Amino acid sequence: MRGPNYWSVRRHKLIQMRLDLEEMEERPTNKIDGFKERLEALFPTMFSHRCSVGLPGGFFSRVEEGTWMGHVIEHIALELQTLAGMECGYGRTRGTGKHGVYNVVFSYMEEKAGIYTAKAAVKITEALIDGNPYDLAEDIQNLREIREDERLGPSTGSIVDEAVARGIPYIRLNHSSLVQLGYGVNQKRIRATIASTTGSIAVDIACDKEETKNLLEAAQIPVPKGRIVYTEEGLEAAIESIKYPIVTKPVNGNHGKGATTNITNWEDALKGLEAARKYGKGVIVEKYITGLDHRVLVINYKFVAAAIRKPAAVMGDGKHTIQELIDTTNLDPRRGFGHEKTLTSIKVDGFTLDMLTQKGLTLDSVLPEGEEQWLKPTANLSTGGTATDITDFVHPDNVFMCERIARIIGLDICGVDIMAESLSEPIQNNGGAILEVNAAPGFRMHIDPAEGLPRNVAEPVIDMLYPTGSSARIPIIAVTGTNGKTTTTRLMAHMVKTMGYKVGYTTTDGVYIQNQMMMRGDCTGPVSAEFVLKDPTVDFAVLECARGGILRSGLGFHNCDMAIVTNITEDHLGLQDIDTIDQLARVKAVVPNSVLPNGYAILNADNKWTAGMAKDLKCKVAYFTMNENNSLVQEHMKAGGLAAIYESGFVTICKGTWKIRVEKAANIPLTFGGRASYNIQNILPTLLAGFIRNFKIEDMRTALHTFIPGPAQTPGRMNIFRFRNFEVMVDYAHNAAGFEAIAEMLSKIEAKHVGIIAGVGDRRDEDTIALGILAAQMFEEIIIRQDKNLRGRTEQEIIDLMMKGISQVDPNKKVSIFRKETEAIDYAIKNAAKHSFITICSDVVPDALDQIMKLKAMDDAGEMEFGTMVSSS
Repeated sequence: MRGPNYWSVRRHKLIQMRLDLEEMEERPTNKIDGFKERLEALFPTMFSHRCSVGLPGGFFSRVEEGTWMGHVIEHIALELQTLAGMECGYGRTRGTGKHGVYNVVFSYMEEKAGIYTAKAAVKITEALIDGNPYDLAEDIQNLREIREDERLGPSTGSIVDEAVARGIPYIRLNHSSLVQLGYGVNQKRIRATIASTTGSIAVDIACDKEETKNLLEAAQIPVPKGRIVYTEEGLEAAIESIKYPIVTKPVNGNHGKGATTNITNWEDALKGLEAARKYGKGVIVEKYITGLDHRVLVINYKFVAAAIRKPAAVMGDGKHTIQELIDTTNLDPRRGFGHEKTLTSIKVDGFTLDMLTQKGLTLDSVLPEGEEQWLKPTANLSTGGTATDITDFVHPDNVFMCERIARIIGLDICGVDIMAESLSEPIQNNGGAILEVNAAPGFRMHIDPAEGLPRNVAEPVIDMLYPTGSSARIPIIAVTGTNGKTTTTRLMAHMVKTMGYKVGYTTTDGVYIQNQMMMRGDCTGPVSAEFVLKDPTVDFAVLECARGGILRSGLGFHNCDMAIVTNITEDHLGLQDIDTIDQLARVKAVVPNSVLPNGYAILNADNKWTAGMAKDLKCKVAYFTMNENNSLVQEHMKAGGLAAIYESGFVTICKGTWKIRVEKAANIPLTFGGRASYNIQNILPTLLAGFIRNFKIEDMRTALHTFIPGPAQTPGRMNIFRFRNFEVMVDYAHNAAGFEAIAEMLSKIEAKHVGIIAGVGDRRDEDTIALGILAAQMFEEIIIRQDKNLRGRTEQEIIDLMMKGISQVDPNKKVSIFRKETEAIDYAIKNAAKHSFITICSDVVPDALDQIMKLKAMDDAGEMEFGTMVSSS
């Protein structure tokens, strides 16, 4: 799960694992000899798990009393991640209604780590059951490595955390550090600590050390004397001019890569030249400035923080070898793997060995007491260095100089590296110099220094990207329910577009940006929602949210401004452990539960499952109803609430007890002259949402008049085609409620009614039989066709169930059967009786519409041959 979901609206990052205990369903923990003891020995830190007991050791008490393996696996999955530096504490294990089958749900920090943990927890539990040894250290290290590969770095992560704390949404755009803050036209991007506001010329200058140095030198900023060389001859000439000690580094280097410091002889100079050449042809040779390595951070051209950096080092005691001193240093609880703790463990690498060799030392050498030995040439924290915060001690002259440097280079997020004895006095007074100016400076040393005060340096970044009064969000209206979602979504998007917004919307037909289809197919899940929210041209989003996406991954957004719930009826029951309509309502309720506190949930007061959602909501509530005497709505209006009602033939908005009649339903094209009552029901919440958004009544009326039902604006939603002697209607109806809505409309049309229908393989038997019953009641003639995807059943099984329902109503009903929808449509149209009305309940709407429009063109041209096809059965 990556967003608000069935298990938790608040906790978005969850793993849901479906677990079949098989024979272990009969063997809880208290029936397995030694299980508790082995579990405690392997995970002594699990004593902190309180579980339902509410006290330390609570989980172990449950194990002793007897609990099932799903519960054990949940706790192991949480503890494994915690041991690997990912603190996770939320878990639930719930039965699915099937014997021995459970949903184990637990939180994660990094998705791949969570999935790895799920599988590892099962293996560990199996080993504990069987009494086999298990190498927990390997799993923990694997999880640490996954964490470091997948997580945002500490700098990017701190900016994201600050954004989240302010309610600013974010989307990770790749597996590295590229992140979008905000939605649509209000989005900003960061990559590490480079922001979308950072100038590319400034970054180019900062990456060119010589160019940076020339600009600073021209501005009278103290920099080390130096030059660029490409050959050994050039190096020799540079040393002749600069004199030892020197520093070599690549022109385009960063993070200390390829740099060698404090070179005092020709042999080491040649090594430094080669080390720098690995990163480019040009090598900077500079005078080595003595002092302490300082980093000053400037954000939005204002001084923010400063720190002294020190390379990884050990202090001799006259007793232990350098390797032993490194091992002891790494025992510091503040040190860990990668960025998991304040400090990073020191790893011996080529740089370490080279530095020891230069001093005539090895890892087995014993340093005299009090002698410090550096182990890395640079002070990067990622290689074991340390940082001490000195923000409060920087001299005002140095603050001014660093802010000026940021302006000279043009970097709005700027790291200035200064070598000086101290920054508490102007560096011009103590011989200090600017060594480098860095784009994408690391924040870790300021956020979590080894000594001194931590500084929230992400705060000024967010202040810069989103100044007071600006917004990171765009309005989001989410639409869910069983039937009517797509029509409501399309009408809402049309109304929003009429008001001048650049709208992006998702439907079961596809994703649209300003009415241009960008993706085709069922696009009602989180990926499609994110597609819209990532689009930089969109300033308003209308998102259809279906059950499948909510159950599979959660919503594609954390909060919305409004949620419309059209209705809840029996559909898709028996899938993904959703067996009852109450459970289905819980799934759909995820959407209104995600509305911001000042937003509105717009609920169908005529549907008890929809209306019942109101009691758990933290946002405002508005209702719509087809019955102006609905008692719930009457009470709501008396209390000053908002509602939309259908009364006296009008669609009407009610603000308290005041009524605003918007339009007569019969005058709205979508209602087909007032005959399509379920479309009136779809209009009501749309009007209410527009009213809440302060759309003018006359503008909404215009939107209703210009929303013409048909293949262009409502594909597959009551699209009617008038042939010369009969009519054809295409609709996406695929469940009982959809059939009932069509039946209501057909009852107002005098004609011979022919229906093309299909059963769906992933529905319960009783659902498919019910469709057969409804079809027999609606149509004088029935044509059964097959979906492209049978979804787990055979054609014959589906046909038999449909026929069972039809026979219950009329055993003699005329029924034809075709395998393909195209054949069924051809047969129905080419054998249509005069004044008949053919209803096609289509599976693949775009294909059906294309076929019908071609046949209509032939009919208009007089080229249609009628009575040319026969039934296949």
